[in-house]
Amino acid sequence: MKLINRFRRDIEAVFDRDPAARNLPEVLLCYPGLHALWIHRVSNFLWRHHLKLLGRFTSHIARFLTGVEIHPGAEIGSGVFIDHGSGVVIGETAKIGDDVLLYQGVVLGGTSKDSGKRHPTLENGVEVGAGGILLGPITVGQGARVGAGSVVTNSIPPASTAVGVPAQVTTEGADREPDFDLDHADIPDPLGDVFEYLLERQIELEETVSDLQGKLEETDNANIEDVDQGMGI
Repeated sequence: MKLINRFRRDIEAVFDRDPAARNLPEVLLCYPGLHALWIHRVSNFLWRHHLKLLGRFTSHIARFLTGVEIHPGAEIGSGVFIDHGSGVVIGETAKIGDDVLLYQGVVLGGTSKDSGKRHPTLENGVEVGAGGILLGPITVGQGARVGAGSVVTNSIPPASTAVGVPAQVTTEGADREPDFDLDHADIPDPLGDVFEYLLERQIELEETVSDLQGKLEETDNANIEDVDQGMGI
């Protein structure tokens, strides 16, 4: 019954987060991210029961069928949605909480060959945009978001947004609930804000220098006129 409830939550996650999902048969037949997730639950069961080769082979089949590579050792919660799916890679020691949303091309990778925890942990309600790359044993806090194409190598606080290469964090408040609005155009860009500020300051400084030069020229001209008058020219 627990497994059936988990499968039901996975299906509900598709309807909740993908406006293109029209009916149950379509979701069951045409969503490779869902298929990859369900096959992973089987491979993970085999892995945990010491049938590691069979677990790896099962995950290899899933990769061939769906384009999603999930190591059977990875831990994935309920209500997770892998949208589109192609190119997603999830490493052995990765941990994904409930109600997480991953887009195509997301990588949860490692940064060393050491044994033990070496892949990211995503807490409940995390959203990672297309092409997001998260590396190492970092933690992405509950309700946090990672912008498309970002590279994250440090932990992200809950209810925050990380964007850029390397990713910079913009805090939005610890009480923000994950809304999965899918609108990455509204994700803050702290580096862009810095460049915009520097450009505005440059323009202000150029205008100030121009004004000073104009006043200096006026002063020089006035002094020359005074000298000419004094010399009777």
